[in-house]
Amino acid sequence: MTEPHKTLSHSLIEDVQAFFLGTALCALGLMFLAHLGLITGQTAGLAVLLSYVTGWPIGLLFFAVNLPFYILAWLRLGPRFTIKTAIAVAMTSIWVELFPRLIAFEHLNPAFGALLAGAITGLGLMVLFRHGASLGGIGVLGLWLQDRVALQAGWVQLGFDIALFAAALFVLPLPLVGWSLLGAVVVNVMIGVNHRQDRYIGR
Repeated sequence: MTEPHKTLSHSLIEDVQAFFLGTALCALGLMFLAHLGLITGQTAGLAVLLSYVTGWPIGLLFFAVNLPFYILAWLRLGPRFTIKTAIAVAMTSIWVELFPRLIAFEHLNPAFGALLAGAITGLGLMVLFRHGASLGGIGVLGLWLQDRVALQAGWVQLGFDIALFAAALFVLPLPLVGWSLLGAVVVNVMIGVNHRQDRYIGR
């Protein structure tokens, strides 16, 4: 019989480097999407869509739309997760505003950009998940509703994304909504295939 895996805590240095890497990857993915006029799912997609409508900075909107969810995160998932998530959201918001001053694209194909943005964002989220954080938002709401009214968290997230992409049809041309959907699918496939407890147990 094999010895069961032991859960090992990450050191502060490991958490710091992971947060810089994970948030930078997610912000880079959002930069690709914004450059192409695309969106993604969850609160990040809501922030991008609102920026198209209002002209306000994506980083500021991303930080703002996540604020109400911290209360639910604190109640459902505890202070450690909530604080880490708040830090990750703040760092991503800063990167999103900083990156356009450091990087510029002369040409980016929409299909390739959507796929690459999805893959990069998926990688960034996995890094954050494995260090006890997320980018907040609808996933936390889903867990809270699952506790209160027995509504599956996955259905809550799916319903939000359906509503978000439906709203995007009133703001973006249909082809851009299609490419956006492709990128969002890639994010979820990346996480679904690679983020598994039987392969990675450390917290």
